Amino acid sequence: MDSGPLSHFLRVRREALTPEELGIKSTTRRRTPGLRREEVATRAGISTDYYTRLEQARAPQPTPSVLRGLTRALRLTLDERDHLFRLAGHTAPDRLLADDHVSPVLLGLLDRLHDMPAQVMTDLGEVLAQNALATAVFGDHTRFAGPERSVIYRWFTSPELRAAYPPEDQAQESRVIAADLRAALVRRNDARAHALVDRLLAESPEFAELWADHDVAVLRGRRKRFRHAEMGLLELDCQALLEENRSQILALFVPAAGTDTADRLALLGVLSASQEH
Repeated sequence: MDSGPLSHFLRVRREALTPEELGIKSTTRRRTPGLRREEVATRAGISTDYYTRLEQARAPQPTPSVLRGLTRALRLTLDERDHLFRLAGHTAPDRLLADDHVSPVLLGLLDRLHDMPAQVMTDLGEVLAQNALATAVFGDHTRFAGPERSVIYRWFTSPELRAAYPPEDQAQESRVIAADLRAALVRRNDARAHALVDRLLAESPEFAELWADHDVAVLRGRRKRFRHAEMGLLELDCQALLEENRSQILALFVPAAGTDTADRLALLGVLSASQEH
């Protein structure tokens, strides 16, 4: 690890960002340019103390997962991400195999969507980034590792995930998720997709039964009903915007017309913001 250049790179990138770019409403005048260290640390999922020591060249070598968090928090491009990994003494991720880099443009869009939940996912159901309202509604789906990174895997193996969905909606949800996964498998035909399918076939009889039907359909939109612990039933029209290669999806959850979901989301946003402060 080249700790001196690494610390300088982190500081320069932090100071180059403005609070407005991340959707941060600053109520006080800032003495220094850019973001505060604690703002970067929070968005990277690490402690402020550890991030501070990284900038001061006093920290131990960061792990790849920490570097991925810093990549998103600092809105790095692919070239900047690769540079960060090399400064930290790691091999940069293979761009042909890895699809977990979220572009600064998409991250900036998430920060500006204040009135609806939104998140960036891979076509294997791995949530890469969420805006604040999506985290408040669905919980932090970016914290998982291993097979559980995939919402698809957890849907078929984790009763806790399904608990918030009305029982009468679950069978159709399972069917469209399985059909979308088959479309992703055919499109990607890579080891990650096959490993996910093989694991689900081994662990979920429900998935195995649906998989045998050979339904295939890219999931572009549907009505989603979700029962939030504090806000009650939320009705959302889910719209999936696909990248050109369809390996990443921007999922927008629009409050359904004719319901009070928009009001409930507005209240949840206010409550979540007050808890952060």
